[in-house]
Amino acid sequence: MKYVLVVGGGKVGTYLASILIADGNTVKVIEGNREEFNRMSRDLPPEVLIMGEGTDPSVLEAAGVRKADVVAAVSRADETNLVITSLARFEFHVPRTIARVNIPNNAWMFTPEMGVDVALNQADLMAHLIAEEMSLGDMMTLLKLRRGQYSIVEHQVTPGALAAGKHVSDLALPHDSVLIAIIRGGNLIVPRGETVLLPDDTVLALVHSSQLDPLASVLMGPG
Repeated sequence: MKYVLVVGGGKVGTYLASILIADGNTVKVIEGNREEFNRMSRDLPPEVLIMGEGTDPSVLEAAGVRKADVVAAVSRADETNLVITSLARFEFHVPRTIARVNIPNNAWMFTPEMGVDVALNQADLMAHLIAEEMSLGDMMTLLKLRRGQYSIVEHQVTPGALAAGKHVSDLALPHDSVLIAIIRGGNLIVPRGETVLLPDDTVLALVHSSQLDPLASVLMGPG
């Protein structure tokens, strides 16, 4: 398990801390606004919360930043998040830094040179999710793995599809994809070579991001 320092409270910080704690991680949350701090104290254990400014090196030091595996700067101010990640990376040598991007036009500043390993741009993430759903039609992404390189997807076999009526062993599945389950009439089937795919089967597959469209073309009929 990891030691994670979350800087900036609000609903995002509270929710993030709650998830991390539930997963067994050690978490500290720094919050400089007294009203937010009091609200967070109703949702998080008191030993998790630290009152103070996350841009103050002494506050970070007191919170144990030198032993942190990850610092997540999730305040509502982009400039604050950049200062926090820069301090964490260059002053305290934290191995991993994550920053929230509130204003999309500021995203260009959130780079490794500024001490940011991962920038969470909410507007950009939403745009990509919408574009992905539009491009994949009826295919639904259930889980992303390896930083989005692979996905577990769900897709229905449509009448007239290349896969309909064929044995799994005879399917021309794209490279870097594999069927992991078939749901048929409420039952879960583990696909084997002799398993025949039927129209209206729901297929779960593990697939590389570059092969999403080719996989969809096998499982769906002509549009």
